[in-house]
Amino acid sequence: MPSLNAAEMERIAAGHPEIFNRSVWRRFQVPLIVAALVLYVFYAWWFFAAGKVFGEANWGIAGNYLADWVSYEIRPDIEINPDGSMRITYSRFDPIGPNPNPDWLEAKREIVSRTIEAPTTAPSTTAPSAPSSSFNFMAGASQQQAAPAEAARTDVRAEEVVTEALVHMGASRTAEIRPNEVVLTRNDERVTLTLDTTAERVTAQGNLPEWVEQRSPGGRVIAYFGLSGWAEISSDRVRVHKRFLGWANFVFDTNSAFFGKSAGEVASLVLSSEHLDPRQSNLSLAWNDFLYNPSWQHLDVWTKLLQTVVMAFVGTLFAMLVAFPLSFIAARNIFRNRPANQLTKRFFDFLRSVDMLIWALFFTRAFGPGPLAGISAIFFTDTGSLGKLYSEALENIDDKQREGVKSVGAHPVTVQRYGVVPQVMPIFASQALYFWESNTRSATVIGAVGAGGIGLKLWEAMRTNSDWENVAYMVILILIVVFLFDAASNALRQRLMGTKAH
Repeated sequence: MPSLNAAEMERIAAGHPEIFNRSVWRRFQVPLIVAALVLYVFYAWWFFAAGKVFGEANWGIAGNYLADWVSYEIRPDIEINPDGSMRITYSRFDPIGPNPNPDWLEAKREIVSRTIEAPTTAPSTTAPSAPSSSFNFMAGASQQQAAPAEAARTDVRAEEVVTEALVHMGASRTAEIRPNEVVLTRNDERVTLTLDTTAERVTAQGNLPEWVEQRSPGGRVIAYFGLSGWAEISSDRVRVHKRFLGWANFVFDTNSAFFGKSAGEVASLVLSSEHLDPRQSNLSLAWNDFLYNPSWQHLDVWTKLLQTVVMAFVGTLFAMLVAFPLSFIAARNIFRNRPANQLTKRFFDFLRSVDMLIWALFFTRAFGPGPLAGISAIFFTDTGSLGKLYSEALENIDDKQREGVKSVGAHPVTVQRYGVVPQVMPIFASQALYFWESNTRSATVIGAVGAGGIGLKLWEAMRTNSDWENVAYMVILILIVVFLFDAASNALRQRLMGTKAH
């Protein structure tokens, strides 16, 4: 290709000066945009004090919350009595079940003799027909019976007490508990705490490592053993939080006859002809114990999840049915009445400008907590959003098809039916399916404010700040439903639009 000489270059530059003499904005457009973005990021970092927030964040607590999603704790309390004995107790709702004796908690027990003083009543010398402690207002003072004399009686009882406990918190991580001291071990580090029940003080010998925390001198001590759990040491009590991966009692609760049995043992009992409960078969008993598991409440969770799906479906369906005819009034090329067009469009703007959560709060106050408030919130918000999308789709149709139907003298309704609807119906249905899939997620959020569904159940579990495994269970169920609805919605939209998935 021949090169251009200087004269030809000057001639081209004179004919097209905008190419060779670019403005300052065109020459420095990219660097200016990059610089503006960098300045904005620094401004946002300063305005929201992001550095301070990240620096002061308690990442340990965040890690514990995340661990609670996939694990559970067993919490034995080791009480230290003033006489030097100890007692191990478990909370009522501890997942370990009745008669706990875990292999990771070794207790040294001894039989001691305790002397207990108890009052005893001397034999009464009065008539046996009158109670010794009663007073008769109808009789004179001389007839009153004297109160029985009490004499001290001592009983000697043999009692088994715990004198020492060793808690295995994990590999090379232990807590040795004695009446007057606690020795904590984590890998190569060892901490000794002296317990003074009289002065109610906990004293550490030496400096404390990072994994042991004592906020005030003599106060309680918290020892963190990583994912294995943690322990809280006071002068008269040691609370152990031993963590295990998994979800405790997910199938059967501690009150079930199938609790603690392996899958083979459960299957054998289900197939056995000997009934554990005379009123029902073992299969029915196992199924009921699973559905009505008080720790996980499977049936209630599944019912609330189905309620969320129904809320999303009904709310979206009603919104589509209302938005469809109104969108024809809002479309300027379909309904040639500007005031009606503008009034309908402003109505759509009003409905969608108020967030679905605000509508849910309003209808919860109006109708009370329940799915009706959620359906109404979805219906109002989606009517505005779908109406806007539908009207814009109508304003962008190809008029040739409509003019063709009109040219044969068809009625105006027939013109819309055969000249407009076939063009927009796939788009309408596709958008409605997308909103249905999206509202399945939105219904979970509005349920947290009392609009029913699994959202309310999720919020109740989060509010306890201790049932994070239940939160994880419900989140996984929601994700599964959203994934299934997303796949089904995409498949239906592709069929309606005449495209194939790649």
